[in-house]
Amino acid sequence: MKIIKKVITLDDGRTIEIETGKLAKQADGSVVVKMGGTMLLAAVTCAKEAKPDTDFMPLSVDYKEKFAAAGRYPGGFMKREGRPSDYEILISRLIDRALRPLFPEDFHAEVFVNVFLVSAEKDIMPDALAGLAASAALAVSDIPFNGPISEVRVGRVNGEFVINPSFNQLAEADLDIMVGATYDNIMMVEGEMKEVSEAVMLEAIKFAHQEIKKHCKVQMELMEETGKTAKREYSHEDNDEELRKAVETFCYERCYAIAKSGDDKHTRTEAFEALKEEFMETIPEEEREEKAMMVTRYYHDVEKRAMRRMILDEGIRLDGRSTTDIRPIWSEVDYLPMAHGSAIFTRGETQSLTTVTLGTKLDMKEMDEVLIQSTEQFVLHYNFPPFSTGDARPSRGVGRREVGHGNLAHRALKAMVPVGEANPYAIRVVSDILESNGSSSMATVCAGTLALMDAGVKIKKPVSGIAMGLITDAGNKKFAVLSDILGDEDHLGDMDFKVTGTREGITATQMDIKVDGLPYEVLEQALEQARQGRLHIMDEMMKTISEPRAEYKPHVPRIVQITIPNTFIGAVIGTGGKVIQEIQKTTGTTITITEQGDFGIIDIFGENKEGMDAALATIKAITTVPEVGEVYTGKVVSILEFGAFVEILPGKEGLLHISELDWKKVDKVEDVVKVGEEVTVKLLEVDERSGKLRLSRKALIEKPEGYVEPERKPRPSGGDRNNRGFSRGNDRNNSRGRSGDRRR
Repeated sequence: MKIIKKVITLDDGRTIEIETGKLAKQADGSVVVKMGGTMLLAAVTCAKEAKPDTDFMPLSVDYKEKFAAAGRYPGGFMKREGRPSDYEILISRLIDRALRPLFPEDFHAEVFVNVFLVSAEKDIMPDALAGLAASAALAVSDIPFNGPISEVRVGRVNGEFVINPSFNQLAEADLDIMVGATYDNIMMVEGEMKEVSEAVMLEAIKFAHQEIKKHCKVQMELMEETGKTAKREYSHEDNDEELRKAVETFCYERCYAIAKSGDDKHTRTEAFEALKEEFMETIPEEEREEKAMMVTRYYHDVEKRAMRRMILDEGIRLDGRSTTDIRPIWSEVDYLPMAHGSAIFTRGETQSLTTVTLGTKLDMKEMDEVLIQSTEQFVLHYNFPPFSTGDARPSRGVGRREVGHGNLAHRALKAMVPVGEANPYAIRVVSDILESNGSSSMATVCAGTLALMDAGVKIKKPVSGIAMGLITDAGNKKFAVLSDILGDEDHLGDMDFKVTGTREGITATQMDIKVDGLPYEVLEQALEQARQGRLHIMDEMMKTISEPRAEYKPHVPRIVQITIPNTFIGAVIGTGGKVIQEIQKTTGTTITITEQGDFGIIDIFGENKEGMDAALATIKAITTVPEVGEVYTGKVVSILEFGAFVEILPGKEGLLHISELDWKKVDKVEDVVKVGEEVTVKLLEVDERSGKLRLSRKALIEKPEGYVEPERKPRPSGGDRNNRGFSRGNDRNNSRGRSGDRRR
């Protein structure tokens, strides 16, 4: 067994180890990447041959976190890892987007990349190491791959950039981006920011690339030491150069004309398809089936070149716009009368119908990942039904694309959505894409902003988003940056660069680059052009609604929030939740309690004002401290020979002694009060040592004229009945207090 280890040393002295030759040796390539106590196992396999009629790169990337890595049991009945979580899907996408463009265009064998988190140190973020692990596994295999690559996270903490920051460091950062790159080129950027400038973002990308170059160099050395510099030979495409030339000659000029027509998406697509079918008619019928796949591939190349040359040479795009023009925008709010907030945002042929729902803290999303256990007060979900592109096929649930696009929109908005004490509601935004022709995720950001303001959520600032594209020629000597790209411009172009932000700065970004050697000057121009586009879109949005509604809509459930000393939390909850459950049942409300330091934050959530008022009154009564001299209306809960016990507040009883019932002599307590009867009393005394309450009814009755205080009998040595009765009553009250403590 030949084990090879390589070490990458970060500028702050931390190290990343790459080891191969020990684990998973039957895979085509495998490595273990270690940083501190965190370890990732990456294994790659590749089919020997491509499946027939495959003309794309069938790459599958799966990132999986093992709960045992952090010494935890998985949740659920089965107590084992199940389907990938959204978090795992997002990391899988980060790896995929950096790797996929680097496989040869004519390589079509299935490739499977698996990355497992097998050991997890609590303050080290494993996602920053996943791309490096996947690339290193490819590097020690014979799978054709134009890498290596690496991915690093860059955070800006107190104005300083940090490579692969810890969880604690990232909590204080105003910039958090993941950058994937080869030694020479940036391939992928994704992250969120707190309104940073374009210059800061570009500086962060450059900072990341310097670190990535070190990672790539170590992987090159690893390839040398494992003897994997030469990759396997393959032949996955049959070509006919005469046929290629025939397609070029027959189709190019007519493709150019269709591209320049300015027709809508479906008309243009039908025209391109009709032209291809027209060419197919020129091929002898007996050869058509054999040559169909090659014709499709060659025609796609012709279509791509025609569109790109038109943009580069004439500055005209598929829909007739210039490179900087934004498609027409219209929007509307309050479209759905019963939703808490709603908006339609339409830009060209892309449309989002977005809703906002306000809920209680019980509705917050619970996250139970290997290293992340928390709740999210603000969530955003993105749906992409097939009809949005005119496809006649069934909807099969949420895919990885939907998860990724929703995450980008969530990142764009979350810094502007108030949470915690500033907002008692859980907030859910749902974007349903009804039409799609370019940048539906950015339409989601814009529609989400409008819907949040329509719901009355006091967002800090509105956010808009735009997708940028890029067309270059050979050697990147000539290029065109495209604002607000179409779906075809994304598919046929060299870059998909999404930027979201407020008027003051960037809040999120996602960039995929498909071309080698892109100068930073091009990125700088793209960022500036994106800023101008964002501001234009923002201006159009503000014509519809410019600030959050002053009040929530009438049908929005209201929340009343009060703060109590934490010593009363147990009393409000009750044994086994009995008290709080009864309050919710009788008032029709939902109540949540959050402990913060010495206080408890109680949120009462309901649609009926009377019910909310009743719940609030009950809780206030439970948490109110009785005050001497105050008058209370209570209920008689029991009667004894020497007096009655009266509940003046929930869980708080005092003794109304027979002598305090009336100025005149009372022979029997039942002659004045009965069990279940309401009686108004005054609190005379709270025992300093025990907290026992002494009540009086007669203190509220006018003293009769000429009243003479009766002569008191000498107290027996064992204590008189009155004293014993008061003691019994106080013991009863004190017992209830201790019960309340146990409930907490």
